[in-house]
Amino acid sequence: MTAYEPVIGLEIHVQLSTRTKMFCGCKLSFNDPPNIHTCPTCLGLPGALPVVNSRAIHFGIMIGLALGCDIAERSLFHRKNYFYPDLPKGYQISQYDVPLCRGGRLGDVRIHRVHLEEDAAKLNHLGASGRIHGSDRSWVDFNRGGTPLVEIVTEPDLRSPEQAREWPALLRTTLRQLGVSDVNMEEGSLRVDANVSVRPVGSTELGTKTELKNMNSFRFLERGVRAEISRQIALLEQGKPVMQETLHYDPATDTLTALRSKEEAHDYRYFPEPDLVPILATEEMLAAARADMPAELPAERAARYEGELGLNADTARLFAFRTELGDYFERALAAAGSDGEQRQVDPVELSNWIPQLIERIGSDSDPAGSNVAPESLATLATMVKAKEVSRDAAREVLTRLVEEGGDPRAIVEREGLGALTAEDDGLGELVDRAIAADPAAAEQVRSGNMKAIGPLVGYVMRETKGRADGGEITRLIRERLAG
Repeated sequence: MTAYEPVIGLEIHVQLSTRTKMFCGCKLSFNDPPNIHTCPTCLGLPGALPVVNSRAIHFGIMIGLALGCDIAERSLFHRKNYFYPDLPKGYQISQYDVPLCRGGRLGDVRIHRVHLEEDAAKLNHLGASGRIHGSDRSWVDFNRGGTPLVEIVTEPDLRSPEQAREWPALLRTTLRQLGVSDVNMEEGSLRVDANVSVRPVGSTELGTKTELKNMNSFRFLERGVRAEISRQIALLEQGKPVMQETLHYDPATDTLTALRSKEEAHDYRYFPEPDLVPILATEEMLAAARADMPAELPAERAARYEGELGLNADTARLFAFRTELGDYFERALAAAGSDGEQRQVDPVELSNWIPQLIERIGSDSDPAGSNVAPESLATLATMVKAKEVSRDAAREVLTRLVEEGGDPRAIVEREGLGALTAEDDGLGELVDRAIAADPAAAEQVRSGNMKAIGPLVGYVMRETKGRADGGEITRLIRERLAG
């Protein structure tokens, strides 16, 4: 049976946080009463002329620079023609063959293009419960029409539904740190379309692609892409062709529904917008965009954590994608000991304790708002590294810190949780008792089967209530059973 691999590209629409719309002076809003932020220009009335929002261009250049794109010295707006109730002019002003930005990369995914355009209005559909005068109706709210958008189009570099979820999360964090958008998926300021195809493993030719439209959460995006990959593979295995079409994914039923055949560029009859002059990106505009960018973007932060601090790739990305975790980690890394004496905190050891803290306070919580000060977590990690407290006992200390805060050293002293070492009276005796209690396991260890050491270590850990260091117990057992 033929093995297939998915090929996925994304198109991300980002509403820019400007004060006014893309081509007129109407205020941007969310959840205001319908149709109160409109004018002849955004309603497409005859004789109204567009004027480009310079702040939107500024934000577009910032995004291009953050993604490592080439910024076009001269770019054009085009008319993208289609007829739909949410598009009053009968066309959308967008960019086509001369976009603002080309090329670039974010993580392992290449950027094809970044361009500016205007958003459509919002259609509100009334079902049976919303019948008016005995008929179903759809109402158009033109408040959103004309909102500045940046569309970011990737190359088809993603190879799994998991990547299709993770990469937009990195992009969202990057855009949020740039300050160009609130990237709120629930409110529609970040919308993701996925182009999905499959091909035989080892092939370099692209299969027929379909498009999943307007996915409003990363979790649903992952599920929708996975469902579409399965659907396409099933069709090919049955000898049926995959049709190029646009699909809707329903997360409630995990099903896909065809909306329409997928359009090609010629279907939109693009031609240059005659009422707008080209955008000329001057050196002054580029300098202003660079000046407004943060010193370090999430991808750079992840690379620093991995390359300079030795964190594994997953942890580095977690701390970089979730800014609050990275900020807390760096505060703890730079912290002094609880007695005021500066200590060197091992970054890898410290990084292992932040996920455990998150487990205790809630997966979406900011650790800076918890009872555990960064200095306290740094002290706890230092104590574990120095074997002043065992890992099991340290987990108990962390639970107490979450509940009451305070100094981990004081908690260890108060609760008698300090680590037992080989020099402590009784540890060697407990090791001897463990060996005597399980002679079969001891004999296997003596014969070289180190997997059998677990029950012996577990015996001592139970007797010491987790205070003994597992590595030290293992050393003592091996020492006694050597030869």
